[in-house]
Amino acid sequence: MAFGSTHLIDLPRRIVVGRGVLNRVGEHLSSLYGIGKGVLVVTGPNIVNLYYKIVRDSLEESDFNAWVTVVREPDINIALKVAEESKIDRVDVIIGLGGGKSIDVAKYASKVSDKPFVSVPTVASHDGITSPYASLRGFDKPISRPAKPPDAIVVDADVIASAPRRYNVAGFGDLIGKFTAVRDWKLASMIKGEYYGEYAASLALMSARHVSTYYKEIAAGSEEGYRILLEALVSSGVSMCIAGSTRPASGSEHLFAHALTMIARNPPLHGEAVGVGTIIMASLHRLNWRWIRKLLKTVGAPVTARELGVSDEEVVRALSIAPTIRPERYTILGEKQIEYNVAYKLARSVGVIEG
Repeated sequence: MAFGSTHLIDLPRRIVVGRGVLNRVGEHLSSLYGIGKGVLVVTGPNIVNLYYKIVRDSLEESDFNAWVTVVREPDINIALKVAEESKIDRVDVIIGLGGGKSIDVAKYASKVSDKPFVSVPTVASHDGITSPYASLRGFDKPISRPAKPPDAIVVDADVIASAPRRYNVAGFGDLIGKFTAVRDWKLASMIKGEYYGEYAASLALMSARHVSTYYKEIAAGSEEGYRILLEALVSSGVSMCIAGSTRPASGSEHLFAHALTMIARNPPLHGEAVGVGTIIMASLHRLNWRWIRKLLKTVGAPVTARELGVSDEEVVRALSIAPTIRPERYTILGEKQIEYNVAYKLARSVGVIEG
């Protein structure tokens, strides 16, 4: 970034993490926006039955008018429809309540409608709970697009702890990916002259180091482990706000994950695929990929194609096309599609496929 150029950093105004805080969503919103406002809650078909009533009651107790819209897919057209609904219903604030699908739709709809966005995650599966980017279907490729950064983040630790363990383990995989993402960003700076933000990179790396230091607590599913995981996911998302891009948190390991999502018959969770991609990319960066594999294995995250629920061939194909997912984003994978036999040998060398 050239000296003197404008770099706008949007950061959350309030971050609330604690037990039972879902019951106080209205209280936190009233201190930010006043009372008597309209709030649209975007959530999924399962979460609406579990937690919407708690959020609605809290909002109404603080004199907000609450509406709900249930979304089943993270699709661009659905997000645009939600944005239009918010204008018709005179909505002042949009809440994303749930996992990545609901939050991504809500944050993109907030951008289109220019409404404040509040993130209320019910799983800790990835750092999208904080980031100003959304992954939606309907674009040509499944990559993150600029969206609305959260004005506030409200995370109920009890809700996160009660979520299926698989989702929270996926969050660990997404965070471990910062080890290779930052390396890719630095490489792009050296080879392509791309802007590299030392502070944002350090913050992303700190998130990965934080969870790798306390991996046993996370593996045990303890309250402290969930708190550490949440702190790291929040700081990783903030690193993207500071960088003005997904660079500090998304590199070659994410390109692999996005490619696998495109071609797999039964796509794994995003964070699961990122974790496996990190093993592969760590070997290319000459990092200790065996240590990364051990961390993931100990926490209970997938480390092979079979554990991901995909075929060896799908992994090799995803690795082959990964550089083409975002050709403008330089990583350790280079800029052209990788030959199939090269991708096969690489995946096999780190035990991701059996061969």
